[in-house]
Amino acid sequence: MITDVSKDGDILTFAITSQKFYSSGGVCVFRTYEDFEWLQQNFFSQENVPGLQGVIFPPLPPKALPSPLNTPSKSLKQLGFLALGHDWQSYCKALEFYLQQVATHPILSKCKALDSFLTKSESPGKQRGRKGILNRLSQAVEGMRKESHRDVDDFFQKERHKNTNRAALSKAATEKILDVVLTEQKLSLACGHFSTCLHLCVNQDDEAAVAFSKICLKLSDIVEAVMRNFEKVANNNISTLGMGLDLEARYEEAEKEMLFRRTCKLIELETVKKNTEKAKANKRDVMEEVQKASEKEFSLISSVAKQEIERFHSSRVTVLRSFLVGWCEKQLDTAKECAKLYSQYLDACKNLFSE
Repeated sequence: MITDVSKDGDILTFAITSQKFYSSGGVCVFRTYEDFEWLQQNFFSQENVPGLQGVIFPPLPPKALPSPLNTPSKSLKQLGFLALGHDWQSYCKALEFYLQQVATHPILSKCKALDSFLTKSESPGKQRGRKGILNRLSQAVEGMRKESHRDVDDFFQKERHKNTNRAALSKAATEKILDVVLTEQKLSLACGHFSTCLHLCVNQDDEAAVAFSKICLKLSDIVEAVMRNFEKVANNNISTLGMGLDLEARYEEAEKEMLFRRTCKLIELETVKKNTEKAKANKRDVMEEVQKASEKEFSLISSVAKQEIERFHSSRVTVLRSFLVGWCEKQLDTAKECAKLYSQYLDACKNLFSE
């Protein structure tokens, strides 16, 4: 759990509290974004983990730059919903969810780097991480050609097609709800200005303007209530539906990366098979051994990938449902509060005009 965040220039430092299953006491460490990057890099570079390239790695949120030069428009473009919220709360929740996902992952949770990240007082980010094979694959020059390569397994071919559609829809939905939140925030700000202007119309010195002043004050209170309602609705959208859609979009990209890595391995295997067929008699035995090793590795990656996809679909439905339920509950509570308040103001206006 991320309990606090402090800012020193362009550096955000997060206080992370964790507890081991067999321990009654908690451990608190302080980590920067570079430490999170170090952890993610260690997950990528576990060369002793069979089938690692079939893992859907929980997506690490992009780096936040709380610099005065980083304008709100740049922050929104870089972070989306994670740039909104008070005191980096949304960003902290995203990092917290990332840690929860890796801590419950059947493969990544066994990585020694995770234990070091959560328990060691020294910042692990100062240690230089090793670049694993996954990074080299993600930087393939012929990426577009490999992405469109026909798969030998219909399951993965269909999954790649579905993932492409879901990724596009998730991104579009996230952008739309972000536009809604920004509009709600603008309306809230406008209501605040209008409420202030109504106060400026109050004149208690002129008896003829007293009645008008009372109306302005009452109307100002009503507009201020509308302002607070817009604020609450926008905050509800940020902390529930917005965060859920943002996470969904980033996870779809993580699955896309995993499917791409597997496609790269498929192309490597097909190349090995072609080279084996063309090999001369004195080199055929060696090439056949290489082919067997490649087939075994690809089979293991595919097996892990299928388990990851099944696990991903199960968890994404559960997580997105929880965000949607939370969104409905919060918006319903806000609507009830607003309706009750508006009813009180309506009665007050009726009494005002009946005097």
